[in-house]
Amino acid sequence: MNELPEPEWRVSPGLIPYDAALTEMEARAAAIVAHEAREQIWLLEHPPVYTAGTSADPAELVDPRFPVMPAGRGGRYTYHGPGQRVGYLMLDLNERGRDVRCFVHGVEGWVIAALARLGLEAFRAPGRVGIWTLDHDGREAKIGAIGVRVRRWVTLHGFSVNVSPDLSHFGGIVPCGLPDYPVTSLAALGRSTTLGAFDDALAATRADFLQTLSCPAENES
Repeated sequence: MNELPEPEWRVSPGLIPYDAALTEMEARAAAIVAHEAREQIWLLEHPPVYTAGTSADPAELVDPRFPVMPAGRGGRYTYHGPGQRVGYLMLDLNERGRDVRCFVHGVEGWVIAALARLGLEAFRAPGRVGIWTLDHDGREAKIGAIGVRVRRWVTLHGFSVNVSPDLSHFGGIVPCGLPDYPVTSLAALGRSTTLGAFDDALAATRADFLQTLSCPAENES
């Protein structure tokens, strides 16, 4: 495999409306498919919004106190809002390896490595996509969500990590369809940090993440 150019690294200040971000993300992915644009890793925040993945169950929308938007990604309901870092990944798996499972595993590993740089031990949980850690009571708690879509082998959507959001806002949904597990954040766990510090941790571990995507393509279809 030839060495690929680094994806564009973009960090947007302020709160980006969810529908506007989706439109821009999809346009960029289409341009990558057409070989008219570089890959991109886009870090941003949204105003409070509930997003519905392709497997969303209306019964899990228990208190729609914020707008509810269809996302087009896999998964169920999740929440985005201030204090949460969202990362949209527009990467070309035609060039990096056509293996969606490898891609999701790589995203999980990247976020886990970034959190480790901030002093938080996080982990994968068998059968539960996302990023997990232990809360103050020793319970497994979700600190990051992953939802992706792949179109013509270019990825869309990505991850969200709770740095310092208002965790009560998750109470309007059953987050990711997992009622038995709490949601937590770096702030709730006593790790006082900023979105910028988390971005720096992501940047420091980015090269290793991109390297992991060169998995053998076992599931091409």
